[in-house]
Amino acid sequence: MPLPEPGSLREALAASPRPGGHLSGASAETPFAALLDHSPLGGARDALHGRAVMIATADQFTAALALIDLDGVARRLLLCPPDLDPAHWPALLDRAEIDAVVSDLAAEARPDVAGRPVHGIGALAPAAAPPGPALATEWVLLTSGTTGVPKMAVHDLAGLTGAIRPLAPGAPAPVWSTFYDIRRYGGLQIFLRGVLGGSLVLSAKDEPVADFLRRLGRHGATHVSGTPSHWRRALMSPAVAAMRPAYVRLSGEIADQAVLDALRAAYPDASVGHAYASTEAGVGFEVTDGREGFPEDFIGRDGPVELRVVDGALRIRSGRTARCYLGEAAAALTDAEGFVDTGDMVALREGRFHFVGRRGGIINVGGLKVHPEEVEAVINRHPRVRMSLVEGRRNPITGALVTATVVLHAGEAPAEGVKAEILAVCRESLPPHKVPAVLRFADGLAVTQAGKLARGAAPPPEVRHA
Repeated sequence: MPLPEPGSLREALAASPRPGGHLSGASAETPFAALLDHSPLGGARDALHGRAVMIATADQFTAALALIDLDGVARRLLLCPPDLDPAHWPALLDRAEIDAVVSDLAAEARPDVAGRPVHGIGALAPAAAPPGPALATEWVLLTSGTTGVPKMAVHDLAGLTGAIRPLAPGAPAPVWSTFYDIRRYGGLQIFLRGVLGGSLVLSAKDEPVADFLRRLGRHGATHVSGTPSHWRRALMSPAVAAMRPAYVRLSGEIADQAVLDALRAAYPDASVGHAYASTEAGVGFEVTDGREGFPEDFIGRDGPVELRVVDGALRIRSGRTARCYLGEAAAALTDAEGFVDTGDMVALREGRFHFVGRRGGIINVGGLKVHPEEVEAVINRHPRVRMSLVEGRRNPITGALVTATVVLHAGEAPAEGVKAEILAVCRESLPPHKVPAVLRFADGLAVTQAGKLARGAAPPPEVRHA
């Protein structure tokens, strides 16, 4: 059963059967209970009642305080992730009909807000509860992976919390954390889990992975989430053993068997699961059997989430999906039957659907299609490989060639023998046009602030060896 629908996050905290949870950042901490009668906005909170508000902060901790304080107060909250191009502010402010901005950014660091009032976030101070019943606040999230001004997907609290289940009676309250930023959909899901049933530990901007892992260990984090790229970076850190989670969750990218097995080896006492979710489609499902992909019988079954595969692409319909886009693309979120076309391509093999890549990410090799993620999954199975990035390189004869950049496990020396082994694995598992024509080694791979491999970025320096 899902959680009862809260009128607001503050009301949910007030009604919590498990008081005592904490919100923790790198340099600040507060009990959730303190947020019931304190505000970081002071008298400005009442002035924002019924208004459309943009939340633009440098720090996740202050963003979390503002979200809890304004849900049920503001009619609309627009969450700005830290990598948002400031040039997009004017269009977003206008399209979302923003009345005011809440920010901890210095005046000289803020983009132009076109005369809108800006309210700062300060220390928590005593404040009376907002008057009247909670408003049904719209939560507006920006889509990632697009060029130009991001689309704005509109959610409500009931849809955002639709996949969250109450704790079993007597179960200890979890300590949630995530490598994601809470202003993106994946991180927001963990933020809501922490607020509605436990405690939450947030990462800090530019915090080294090793420092974050050690801090999670000190806070006793039990439930930790991130993309496969996040987790591969964690597995490369000597601090990976600093925490001992009971539950490890992957989402945001394809979780291949190599990373699932590596996490099971690193945390043998933990449950390892991977979830499918997107900003538009919401949380679709979770897979907990330790295998990549998902069972064929997920498709077409009755339940709160309906799945279809149309022309090889996954489609989702549920009460967890975004209600609409704001602005010019308002009619494009779902098809006529209410399904979101995710653009994620799947292939059925031996009774199980496997994700093979994005519809728009195909490499065309002489008219034959190559999904980079499918090739990466094969390369990552090699025991010496930690992670890889497959891309296309223009070629005047075939149109494109498949190239691969590979990061080996710590202590593994790149050599022609290792390259030959990796290519042999590719030839055994893939048709010839999918085998990398160029394979190089690097010390690391760029990852976006959303935690995904930075496809199309400048290649990292190649590892040199004798």
